[in-house]
Amino acid sequence: MNHPPQPTAELTLAVDIGGTKITAALVDPAGRTLDRRGAPTPAEHGATAVLDTALDLGRELTAGRQITAIGIGSAGVIDPHTGTVTHATDALPGWPGTPLAAAFTDTFGVPAHALNDVHAHALGEARHGAGRGHRSMLLVAVGTGIGGAHVLNGTVLFGEHFVAGHIGHLAAPEAQGIRCSCGRDGHLEGLASGPGILTAFRRAGGQAADTRAVAALAARARTRPDDPAADLAARTLHLCGRATGRIIGGLANILDPAVIVLTGGVADIGEHWWRSVRDGMSAETMDAVAATPLLPATAGQDAALLGAAAFARGRLHPTG
Repeated sequence: MNHPPQPTAELTLAVDIGGTKITAALVDPAGRTLDRRGAPTPAEHGATAVLDTALDLGRELTAGRQITAIGIGSAGVIDPHTGTVTHATDALPGWPGTPLAAAFTDTFGVPAHALNDVHAHALGEARHGAGRGHRSMLLVAVGTGIGGAHVLNGTVLFGEHFVAGHIGHLAAPEAQGIRCSCGRDGHLEGLASGPGILTAFRRAGGQAADTRAVAALAARARTRPDDPAADLAARTLHLCGRATGRIIGGLANILDPAVIVLTGGVADIGEHWWRSVRDGMSAETMDAVAATPLLPATAGQDAALLGAAAFARGRLHPTG
């Protein structure tokens, strides 16, 4: 929801660069989005075109307005100290090496800071969503891929190489023999991501257009127990959801977060998947962490923007 701008507020330009779309917004210190712009990501035209599109959205938003900082959340591995992309998938050709923070600072003349988009999403959820008020939060994002982030005392834990949170690349016994997007076998993402669920259903002989269609079939299983397609869909969702839950349970044992938050397109496909995730989590968690809340994300579509803005403001006012 957009709010009317407050003339005296210190505004932050927040940008979220994904593989299919780029979104930008002005964010006030209270974490409210005041105005926004969006555009498709011109990935097929290369990194320069993607960066130029993001800069153009920023120019549109800041025309006639003052900003004090810029926060950028981007797909890929981002060095948060330099704001440079270090690694990226083929979804953004040529993206590695892009100096995101420097490009925005040069263009707008204010400090700019960049971080990975899932890290930004986690920070936004911790500050303004289901993690608000908790000292620590583990975010698990299940969509086209499976990622995550651990936020402790309001700070995202990036890791030495800035890749902390790649939950989808943990080994899952249920995924043995299944090729992951990273090129290795047996990772959770290959089985339990959105594309993984659809592939698993089709591999077992099912027919569906997309993952939501699989979920819709699974929802029929309770009322139509003799429907073989519904039964197969329900068993597929249970397999994939339970595998995800087992990984989450193991992470709860290791990280002991105050709350675990699920987000992403797969997290919206229905209660059957959620029950399976909870079942898998309860099978793995030690008694001491078994009661850790598992919650849906609540920060909405602006989570990454809010997190990017919070990250930039935190660098601008490190003690505030």
